[in-house]
Amino acid sequence: MKISQRFRGFLPVVVDVETGGFDPIRDALLEVAFVFIDYDELRGWQRVATENYHIEPFENSNIDPNALSFNKIDPNHPFRFAVDEGTFFEDIKKKLLAHLSQVDCKRAILVGHNASFDLSFINAALKRNKILKFPLHSFSSFDTATLSGVFFGQTVLARAMSSAKLKWNPSQAHSAVYDAEGTADLFCKILNLWDSCSSKL
Repeated sequence: MKISQRFRGFLPVVVDVETGGFDPIRDALLEVAFVFIDYDELRGWQRVATENYHIEPFENSNIDPNALSFNKIDPNHPFRFAVDEGTFFEDIKKKLLAHLSQVDCKRAILVGHNASFDLSFINAALKRNKILKFPLHSFSSFDTATLSGVFFGQTVLARAMSSAKLKWNPSQAHSAVYDAEGTADLFCKILNLWDSCSSKL
């Protein structure tokens, strides 16, 4: 099965953002991870690559100290090696387009746990940087909180991971990479379960 035939030509890409608060307009975007998935005839759906970026807070952005205590990010750490939002978008756009071409998909679609939060920060940053024609769907998404509620009766990521019998370490949670890769594993588990069930219908 070609991935381009599964989701109407869309390529699901798992995204997690870490931020300086809950307001996508005024709060800083601090870290972003993109996880690419693919389908293998033997192993089913699985994650294949992760891209992670530390982002410099945009000018005059707000950073809530409570958010930093939650995500453990130090925006001023000397070894953070952060890039500005424009550089991040330029790089990830190239990688998204390369993956889309590789699997013959027309556009990426965001997968996230409470996906509207992640998509709102991506969209706000795109607008702030006046970036048009970004290869990620601007309003549609796959929400693993909803899917996990249907499949496992759990909407909290840690509990959904446990119910899905996937590894989860609370001490590593709330970093963009760890959360995005966990969400990708959860999404792939749900897809594989669905494929297994639907093949028997």
